[in-house]
Amino acid sequence: MQLVLAAKYIGAGISTIGLLGAGIGIAVVFAALINGVSRNPSLKDTLFPYAILGFALAEATGLFCLMISFLLLYAV
Repeated sequence: MQLVLAAKYIGAGISTIGLLGAGIGIAVVFAALINGVSRNPSLKDTLFPYAILGFALAEATGLFCLMISFLLLYAV
């Protein structure tokens, strides 16, 4: 029983590594937005919706990793 509990905690910890990738992805998206707007400020209204879409997709992958972690911890 203790081995199963330890495996649950280890698996939940490993599954949260995906949150690191989501954080890096969000940083890359907004760095590209800042770079694009600084090069051509008139494209701000065009680039911003794409940045929000990229943010949402990167955040969704992080939330999926977090959901798996919670499932491992609290599912029976």
